Amino acid sequence: MIIDCHGHYTTAPEAHSLWRTAQVAAFESKSEPPTYPAISDDEIVDTIESNQLRILRERGADLTIFSPRASAMEPHVGDAAVSGAWSRACNELIFRVVTLFPDSFAGVCQLPQSPGVSVAHSIPELERCVNELGFVGCNLNPDPSGGRWIGPPLTDRSWYPIYEKMVELDVPAMIHVSSSCNPNFHATGAHYINADTTAFMQLIQGDLFADFPTLRFVIPHGGGAVPYHWGRYRGLADMLNRPALDEHLMHNVFFDTCVYHQPGIDLLCEVIESKNILFGSEMLGAVRGVDPDTGNYFDDTKRYLDASNLSAKEKSDIFEHNARRAYPRLDAALKTQGR
Repeated sequence: MIIDCHGHYTTAPEAHSLWRTAQVAAFESKSEPPTYPAISDDEIVDTIESNQLRILRERGADLTIFSPRASAMEPHVGDAAVSGAWSRACNELIFRVVTLFPDSFAGVCQLPQSPGVSVAHSIPELERCVNELGFVGCNLNPDPSGGRWIGPPLTDRSWYPIYEKMVELDVPAMIHVSSSCNPNFHATGAHYINADTTAFMQLIQGDLFADFPTLRFVIPHGGGAVPYHWGRYRGLADMLNRPALDEHLMHNVFFDTCVYHQPGIDLLCEVIESKNILFGSEMLGAVRGVDPDTGNYFDDTKRYLDASNLSAKEKSDIFEHNARRAYPRLDAALKTQGR
């Protein structure tokens, strides 16, 4: 089967987005937050069947690991209470999608992070989503400040409470920022890629996986700049007296294939071992148009892998088996379904 590790609910019902606008306005005016609206199953079905599910089938994939819209997570907006209510509402919506389409989607949760608030505050929602809703992972924002980067690096011990819980629950995190409030950094064109690269460099500088040898991270968007400057990061690891990257990080870190041209995918697959690559498209995400050079959608990443020089086994690992290894709760759920 083909598992897409990177999908967001970018087509959520309008009432959900309008509630968010009203929630933020209520916070800013110091008034009572609005009641979350009633959204019917039919509304959810319509948004999924006409968008993500249709495209999933057209492109030949089987299942998407699905999470709330990343650019709308916005942990820097409001306070911890606002972030908590918003995260819970987003996660409930993902749960309803998964319940309606259990063969096609698996849930990943948004964490209620907030600048200056301990990440331990996010643990109850992670536990709820995994233990009660059956989610298989979470999205961890390395910069809850929204582009200001005022918090400590991912290797700082202040992050350890969430890592301890992830290890206990045996779930990975996709390291994924949200929108940028810094006009110097376009959200999807700069902030996302910067964050992916920054997270990897932070991991090089620390010894996180010595403390958490089973902790797993997915760095999206092809790993940011990392695979394309692999020699730089190998050299920096050497200069900083860090172990070789294969030993230091690559038992615990995966990159996805959200790279939207053939040469980029080819380079990713040449530089990074296939065991560290997960198929992902971010379908209906940052780039939705048709490439005029090929006539195909930029985010139809399956085409690039199909056209690559990878062996049949390497393609099978990237399309399916690596995701089962990175997301053991997904693997267990699929086996329960006989898949």
